[in-house]
Amino acid sequence: YKSMISYEPFWNTLKVRNISQYRLIKDYRISAGQLSRMRANQNISTHTIDMLCEILNCEVQDIIIYKKNI
Repeated sequence: YKSMISYEPFWNTLKVRNISQYRLIKDYRISAGQLSRMRANQNISTHTIDMLCEILNCEVQDIIIYKKNI
């Protein structure tokens, strides 16, 4: 099974907002494990997505994208 959810927009949003992964971990208490899962395009909770949207002041589509597996 290959994941169809990609966190590619998240990494771009981080860059645009000028927020480092280190800052997410230290200042906002996002777990390093969650970021690691996102790097591997593995599942994360909707709670984490909600937190990231709040921290980054963005929409869900700025965090995740659905890529149809063709």
